[in-house]
Amino acid sequence: MTPLRIRWLGRVRYQEALDLQHAIRDARTGDYLLLLEHPHVYTLGVRTKPEHLLAGVASSGADVVRADRGGDVTYHGPGQLVGYPVLDVPMGPATVPAYVRRIEQLVIDVLADVGLGDTGRLDGYPGVWVEPGGHRPRKICAIGVRVDRGRSMHGFALNVDPDLTMFGNIVPCGIPDKPVTSLAAEGIDVSMRDVVEAVCRRAASGLSFGAGERRIEVHSAAWRPPSEPAESAGGSAVAPVVIRSLDRRLATAGVDPNGGISFHSRKPDYLRAPVRLGTEVLGLRSLVRGLNLVTVCEEAGCPNLSECWADGTATFMINGERCTRACGFCLVDTRHPVPLDPEEPEHVADAVVRLGLAHAVVTAVARDDLADGGAAAFAATVGAIRRRSAGTAVEVLVSDCKGDADSQAVIFASRPDVLNHNVETVLRLQRAVRTSAHYARSLTLLARAKAAGLVTKSGMILGMGETLPEIEATLLDLRAVGVDIVTIGQYLRPTAAHLAVQRWWRPEEFEEIGEMGRAMGFLHVESSPLTRSSYHARQAAGSARGGALAVAP
Repeated sequence: MTPLRIRWLGRVRYQEALDLQHAIRDARTGDYLLLLEHPHVYTLGVRTKPEHLLAGVASSGADVVRADRGGDVTYHGPGQLVGYPVLDVPMGPATVPAYVRRIEQLVIDVLADVGLGDTGRLDGYPGVWVEPGGHRPRKICAIGVRVDRGRSMHGFALNVDPDLTMFGNIVPCGIPDKPVTSLAAEGIDVSMRDVVEAVCRRAASGLSFGAGERRIEVHSAAWRPPSEPAESAGGSAVAPVVIRSLDRRLATAGVDPNGGISFHSRKPDYLRAPVRLGTEVLGLRSLVRGLNLVTVCEEAGCPNLSECWADGTATFMINGERCTRACGFCLVDTRHPVPLDPEEPEHVADAVVRLGLAHAVVTAVARDDLADGGAAAFAATVGAIRRRSAGTAVEVLVSDCKGDADSQAVIFASRPDVLNHNVETVLRLQRAVRTSAHYARSLTLLARAKAAGLVTKSGMILGMGETLPEIEATLLDLRAVGVDIVTIGQYLRPTAAHLAVQRWWRPEEFEEIGEMGRAMGFLHVESSPLTRSSYHARQAAGSARGGALAVAP
């Protein structure tokens, strides 16, 4: 029996979680249980009646989203554990009712484990109820599922300690005469983490369709200390953070912020890239300066600069050189950004023509100060290259555009040959390493790009405290949303103010990780200590377009 991959993702927007479910369902690369919270949202099932949305919805501050599940209107928000099983469901007579009962029993068992008894089913009403046989049954868990071609979506919403007044703006699940409750309202003092861990224990048998228990594989975002407020899932404003403030997040993620390898320690010899300062390198540098362009090769201190520039290739960085985020591993300038240069797309296209590039890579700083996150500039640059050099393949390495699907769609519509977005690190380390990004959001962007028909690419840098099982889990998650190309390299600490290197991964370990990725079905895997996102980008794109399993040279 295949393992059940359980992921605690933290707080995720409803639409992002829905798109992520669709991608995992359609890829059919494995069974998942996604556990998360949503920001305030009312979701409308296929049987929602308009009169079940009361006057308070408009002033509640919550989103209203139409879902493709069964049932009526319900509420999701902080303090509510949402579980989305995306797995194979054996088809047969009464498949869906039997599956619903299985999820109900899972929740009933979890509630008993955390100290709430007298829960169960109420005839005629899906979900889990407190005192279902009493004079005042109260709904504690809503359930709405969809099973399509033997694969499930949606699931359960268990009230741990949400704002119950939000349910007063709707007729919950279309049931006007029965109240909603929560573990906290029933006097059960239990944390979200406790409930998640109880679900993980019960899922081994509760979501098994064979004899006995199935193996589970659990990976979680780092849990915040109770005193630390949760950040919004809506994207960050322009508020660069001081790198040292990440120490607390590292400790929360299980990494000693005072440990690791000293910045002054000598690097292993295999991390010393040869420097070439021939005419090609100097000529490209002169061209870049003359057109007032920025390359990520220089800004991020890439160890492969001289190799790639000697080959006449470079990765252009648009939207300025100042980033609105301050990732703990990155050297890019984080001062307040300046206005966009409207001539920049044409300047990049001019450089591509003058260099005679067969494959151009365009990336950008994160621009959370812009309404579209810089998406229009990406589209304009792709368009300019297409007009000036029709034979050049164009790869874009994009930020998440704060998760906005419309902004992302602007980039997709420009039809780059490769859409790259780096997940950067494993789930547990995301908040420490990428303070303004989100693991689920990155997976969702890649899923949306694949659904748009693009070749997709992502990458990780290793050495910040991750483990081999976490690397494997991240690769599995990338394959589950259809990623075609993956790059894996060693983190090199840019300055003493940045996150410490926790370990050097050896070349033979990178080879093993590369083989692991190829066995999962990636069309191209680039895995070596000095690999970066754009390293051998032209070869990787060619392998993906050819559709053959590729072995990196």
